[in-house]
Amino acid sequence: MSLLGPAEIRSLAATHGIRPTKQLGQNFVHDPNTVRRIVKAAALTPDDVVLEVGPGLGSLTLALLPEVAHLHAVELDPVLAAALPQTVAARAPECADRLTVRHADALKVRAADLVGPAPTALVANLPYNVAVPVVLTLLAELPTLTSGLVMVQKEVADRLTAAPGSRVYGVPTVKLAWYAEARPAGRVPPAVFWPVPNVDSGLVAFRRREPPPGAPREAVFAVVEAAFAQRRKTLRAALASWAGGAVRAEEVLTGAGISPGTRGEQLTVREFTDIAAAAGRVLQRE
Repeated sequence: MSLLGPAEIRSLAATHGIRPTKQLGQNFVHDPNTVRRIVKAAALTPDDVVLEVGPGLGSLTLALLPEVAHLHAVELDPVLAAALPQTVAARAPECADRLTVRHADALKVRAADLVGPAPTALVANLPYNVAVPVVLTLLAELPTLTSGLVMVQKEVADRLTAAPGSRVYGVPTVKLAWYAEARPAGRVPPAVFWPVPNVDSGLVAFRRREPPPGAPREAVFAVVEAAFAQRRKTLRAALASWAGGAVRAEEVLTGAGISPGTRGEQLTVREFTDIAAAAGRVLQRE
């Protein structure tokens, strides 16, 4: 099986009348070495079932198929969705029966939409403009996903893997940490894409873990959003609206063992969960 290089990518695009659009975040990888690197970093097993979002012309798809039991490809562009099975049949016929393509918006995909074996790993070159909501939505909707390796804008990769106290630590960081342990897995230069983006990309690897106990996800995420809505304020001030006043916010924070003078960017997901749990206890007493 041969992977797609620059000439093959442009030929396929011309054959199917594809012109990459910024609206759909279409930047196609045309470097086989980069594709192999992504597959290696994903650390897949032959039993894995991969979910690939935005497969495009099939660069990554062709490299993934020989390594896994099955691959679900979710593609928003109807022309690309129709073309992908043809590309796989022509270039990797021995793997064609492992591929299922669904023409759909990844933000609306639910477990019941994926016919066949349940996905265990997310591996994708994600459109820059929807990368974070796609990852968070799929982790919420597909509990069988246990690991992932996604390529996103470098700035987003830094944000998703930041440590507490970092300048870029924020809502996406904490929400991803609720579901999984994430780490940076490398940088990808613009030159490996067509068209060439004006920013670097980054790889983010993650592995699902049990969320912190004590409060439901919705309650924890409400605290996180309130804390970062006014990032420069102390938690006593930032959580005042959420808690029903600064005095109540201080009571909740004290109950959670968090100093009211702390800022949200200093807290781990465990500590945000403690705040949500403390708020629940305060409500029960009233």
